[in-house]
Parts: sequence; structure tokens; C-alpha cells
Amino acid sequence: MPERDSSVSAGAAFAAHPRATADLAAREAAAADRSGYVPASLPDAVVRCESVDDVVEALRLAHARGIPVVPRGAGTGLAAGASAHAGQVVVDVRGMNRILSIDPVEMVAVVEPGVLNAEVNAAAAEYGLFYAPDPASTAICSIGGNIATNAGGMWCAKYGVTRESVLGLSVVLADGRVLRTGRGTIKGVTGYDLTALLIGSEGTLGIVVEATLRLRPRPVRTETLAAYFPDVETAGRAASAIMAARIQPSILELMDGPTLDAVDRAEGTRHRELGGAFLLAQTDGFGAHLELDEIVRAVEPFATSIRRAADEGEAAALVKARRDAIPALERLGRVSIGDIAVPRNRLADAFAGLEEIAARTGVRIFSVAHAADGNLHPIVVVGPDESITEGPAKAALGEMFHLAKRLGGTLTGEHGVGLLKREWVAEELGETSIELQHAIKAAFDPGGILNPGKAI
Repeated sequence: MPERDSSVSAGAAFAAHPRATADLAAREAAAADRSGYVPASLPDAVVRCESVDDVVEALRLAHARGIPVVPRGAGTGLAAGASAHAGQVVVDVRGMNRILSIDPVEMVAVVEPGVLNAEVNAAAAEYGLFYAPDPASTAICSIGGNIATNAGGMWCAKYGVTRESVLGLSVVLADGRVLRTGRGTIKGVTGYDLTALLIGSEGTLGIVVEATLRLRPRPVRTETLAAYFPDVETAGRAASAIMAARIQPSILELMDGPTLDAVDRAEGTRHRELGGAFLLAQTDGFGAHLELDEIVRAVEPFATSIRRAADEGEAAALVKARRDAIPALERLGRVSIGDIAVPRNRLADAFAGLEEIAARTGVRIFSVAHAADGNLHPIVVVGPDESITEGPAKAALGEMFHLAKRLGGTLTGEHGVGLLKREWVAEELGETSIELQHAIKAAFDPGGILNPGKAI
């Protein structure tokens, strides 16, 4: 691969691409994601792709001239995985936003990467189907970004994360070649599982241009409850008790008292009056009501109050309260959304550890969690002019990752590593794993132009 000619800007090199722009507003809009990280400079250009050919041409140009490329979808990532700076070109695939087909018999959808998560579900609903991965940002996040980070969400309690719902991919490699992985059938084991490898690779191995998604039948019945507790550690113990009772909720979400306060102020609700923590549980299927009875029995010894939703409207309001958490906290300042995961029987210990970190560092930490899979989102909130990448905020984030490790967990459950967590990756993975992952990166991207400096 030729060396980069540093006398020629990336923007000038991409001037021939029909979808490229060096417009200041476009570069400002494409520089950062939703993580709170602010790059020190702007990318040189943005390529607004509308077809596979647009992506192929962009990567051929980048490969020929050694220009770093940052793939971008809706920009809702929370680890600075889509952040870009001077010398780089952003390849934006939001314009590739078509649902190409839905097969209601095979329960499969084929979509482009810019399609929003909620749009897939709206289209699938017409056939009595749904797409299981549902991040809290479902209304604004795109499928390509979900694949890049192996995103999860509330329904992952029962149906798994993105990796369990993607059957195949079409990906443009660093040199512009198009790779097809996986299959359109539910089962298939021919060759290495490159689909699973690409999911969660944060745009460092290729740019997704098409995905074959697995859909599922919409549940015939759902049942929902909200339980309130004196404090978040007690709520964590209740969540662990549900899992220990061998109950499989479709949703099991937790919010601490400070987060409830923020939601109440933003939405005019009154959850905080009912307790110091909130647990949302939902079951689905023909036996949904029986499973919810078992959840009630599991949490009764811990809860101060339990409320079963009387109808779909009340159930939707309870789910909305959880989805409102991050937007409510964003009103309080700049946020950095953590993403640690721990064994499910250590939830209470994790919450206690987070409270201790907040007290010691003086940093405000608000906690929400996908409790059924042990995935906590401790959210640091600082002033609008304060940094999340240095000082007390960064110290608190580092302590969170070490807390997760001490409890047998991981530094990221579903948001990815991006830029914000790279310095802790080697500590978790170990030298042998890092060496192998660098070798994989080199096989896919020998010039190192795809999302450099991210993930590993």
C-alpha cells in the first residue's frame, strides 16, 4: 500500500468523489458521537454515501492514498467510536436507509445500514414480527451502528444482543472489495463465522452496507410490573433473586433514586416518591401472567411496593420511564455513559461500589442497568464545560472498570471500546488475545486505515 502524501489533505484527495464534501457544517456534524467526547479538530471531509458503490469508491480512494476513514451511522454511539479529527475522512452511511425486503415466512429482513432500529420494528410489525435488539435509543440509532457495537437493549434479557439476530452481512473491506458473510437461513456452519467476528468490531474491519436480520413472532401476550425498593442495592438483590428463581423475563431494567429524580423532573412523573430504586419487569408469551406471578414472589421480600400494569397504556408508560433516563440526565450537563457488566449475582455489590466511587471522587454518578444480563450503565454527569476525558470524571470511569474486573466482569457490555476505554483493554484481554486481535485487524485492513485508534 502506498504511503500517505502528507502534503495533500484528505479533503483534497476526496474531491473527486461525487458524494464528498468539505463543508464546515458537515464536518462539524460528523466529528463527534453521543459519548460526550469532543475531538480537538474536525475531519477533512465527509462522504455521504447513498449506495454500495459510493462506499466502494470511498475506500478505494482511501486505500490508494493511505487516508484514515471513520465509518459513521446515526452518530448515537457512546464510546467515541465514530469520532473523527483532522487528517481523517468520515464515511457516512445514513443515506443508505432502505429496508430491502422482509420475508414473513422465513422471518428475515434485509436492510441497509442507515435504517433506524425503530423503523425495522415498525416494518416487521405489519407481519406480526419484531426485531429483538432494542437499545434505549431505538428511535434514533441505526442498524449499522448496532452491528458495529453489538448493541443490546431491554429485550436482550430474553432474546439476546445484536449478534443473536444477524444472519449475514455485506461489508466493504479496506481496499474496496465487497465481502459477503453468513447466510439467509437460520442454521449454517460453513467456514469460519466471519459474521460474528464483524459484529462488535466497531468499524475497524470493514463497513457494513447490508444486513440480513432475524425476526421473531410478536408475543401473544405481555405482562408488566414496576417494583420499588428502599435503595439501589436492595433492588440489585431483588433482580438477582429473579434470575436465581430460574425465571426468564423479557425485560428486567433497574434505575437508581437519583435517576428517578431526573426522570420525574424532566417528564412530570412521580416515581421517586415510591422508593429509592425502580425495577421494571416484563414477561411475554402464553404463560406471561404466570411468570409475572413468580417474579412478584421473588421480589416481595425486598420491595416497598409492587405495581402490575393494568393495561397496555400503563405498561408503555413504565417502559417509557426507563427509555427517558438518558435524555433526562442529558439535561443536567455533559454525560459519559458507562457500560460495565458483572455476574448477575454481584449486582448489589456493583451498585454499592459505584456509590463508593462517587463519594470518594466527588463525581455525580447515576445508575441504570439491564439487570437480567448484569449490564450496568453508570452515568457520569459533569458541567457543560467540564471534561469527561481528564480529571475526576476520567478517574471515576477508570475506577468503574476496575470495579467490574474485581467482581468478575467486563469494561463494556454493549457500547464498545471506541476511544474512551482503550487504555483498559489490555488489562482485561491479556497479551495473547491482543496479539491475535491485532493479527486479525492486519488481515482485514493491512494499511490500518479503518477507524484507526479505536477498539483495540
